[in-house]
Amino acid sequence: MPATTVLAMLRRVVACLMAVHGAYRAALPERVRGFGSWLTSLHLPAGELLAAAITGAELAGAVALWFGWRRRVVSLLFVAELLIGIVLIHATEGWFVVGGGRNGMEYSVLLIAVLLAVAAEAPPRHDTA
Repeated sequence: MPATTVLAMLRRVVACLMAVHGAYRAALPERVRGFGSWLTSLHLPAGELLAAAITGAELAGAVALWFGWRRRVVSLLFVAELLIGIVLIHATEGWFVVGGGRNGMEYSVLLIAVLLAVAAEAPPRHDTA
């Protein structure tokens, strides 16, 4: 299977994972409000508005990533979001998400690796011959 096909599959899988992440929060307004309250507790301005923007960006970014639109920019924005999540939440919880721990950073690290591979993929070549 060509590497471009494999990367397209990975891009679509990670798009689905990010979409589910945003959709879970978007499904119930209290989840967005709760996330916003937590952001406010970190002294970030307009926590609820920021939470809604992050949720919307996850959903819109996932659609863009699925279709390959601005995949480098979207992938790198998702990497930034995941790195912030590692710093604010997951690093203090350790490595494992389940089993040897809870809420660790292993899942985020895997997503970051896939997103970096997607971002690094060469753009499609258009032969003029």
